[in-house]
Amino acid sequence: MKINFTHRVTLLSLGLALCLTTALQARIKLVALPERAATIVRLDNPSATLIEEERVLTLQRGVNKVDFSWKGVSVDVDSIRMLVISHPKEVTLLNVSYPPNEAALVWEIASEKDYVETVRISYLLSNIDKLITYKAVADKDETQVDLKSYIILRNFSGEDFDKAKVLLDYGSSFERDIKHEETKQLLFLKKEGVPITKVWKFDSRTTPWDPEKMPDKNIGIPVSYRIKNTKEAKLGEFALWGGKARLFQDDGSDSTIFLGEDNSAMVPVGEKMELYIGDSRDIVVTQRKMREPQVNIKKNNSDGVVLFDKDVLITAKIENFKDKPATLTMIQYIPGEWEMEKCNMKYEKKNANILQFEIELPKRSEEGPAVKNLEMNYLLKNLRK
Repeated sequence: MKINFTHRVTLLSLGLALCLTTALQARIKLVALPERAATIVRLDNPSATLIEEERVLTLQRGVNKVDFSWKGVSVDVDSIRMLVISHPKEVTLLNVSYPPNEAALVWEIASEKDYVETVRISYLLSNIDKLITYKAVADKDETQVDLKSYIILRNFSGEDFDKAKVLLDYGSSFERDIKHEETKQLLFLKKEGVPITKVWKFDSRTTPWDPEKMPDKNIGIPVSYRIKNTKEAKLGEFALWGGKARLFQDDGSDSTIFLGEDNSAMVPVGEKMELYIGDSRDIVVTQRKMREPQVNIKKNNSDGVVLFDKDVLITAKIENFKDKPATLTMIQYIPGEWEMEKCNMKYEKKNANILQFEIELPKRSEEGPAVKNLEMNYLLKNLRK
């Protein structure tokens, strides 16, 4: 990107005036702007990259013209801004004009005196993007992880940046040369000893209800590591960007085993990141619909049924075969309009139709697995034939 500026010129002679008259048919570029004094590449927004660069202008008293042009790069013209830093009260940006059919604009700047002025020029630039990845290494007991976050920065903008300061909205900034068509991977966040909870999840919409009726009679329950984005969990200062996470576990022999990988969505402060590590058969859930008779029947004048409710009873037997306590997240889905009549466990309504249970299971005993039973009785209301 080439950026130039011109000064207001006092005409000293007719000859000079004639030269200028001829040259004014095109835009005059007398003096090139100095190189960037500093550059910041901001990656806070997932869909656009903000470039902020500082330039030092030599302004003369009066009106100065600054010509900003770009070639071979995709700049959002509406996003271009200039901010006067050194003398904001004495130096004023008067207006901006856009020469026709050119990738350029011209600022007119009024200066009360001759100044060496630092300005900040910002704009949105296309074709610089990022990927966020995570690496989590759990300890042998699966109680905490060492969490690292990396940024993979890809520059296909057509512009080279020397010693650019790269900022995301979390983690440490870094200063690097970023050349066109260059890809860099850099460690952006490092947190050791982040507490985790190992969570099993039964989703009534996707997980078979009765393992005994399945061919292998044993259904794996998805297992995840749950990480809270809170200060108590050594995080919680900012949202965690979504990205691919690779998970490992310390095997107790100065090495690690690979557990798997998952894709995390963005995790706001206070929310939870859940990273899938596989299926487990240590917890077995057997769920059944025990009844759903029609009740509260309404008929028309022809004795035809037009509306009715259903009295639904769902039961679930939850067995923990592990030698350690476990946490089961159970998702229940109730379509349509409903009213809970009785439920023997606490739940959270995620929305109008989804209930979430967090069930703490004790470890198995010598006699056999630890067992808890869910009973959920609700009315499905205003159903039609």
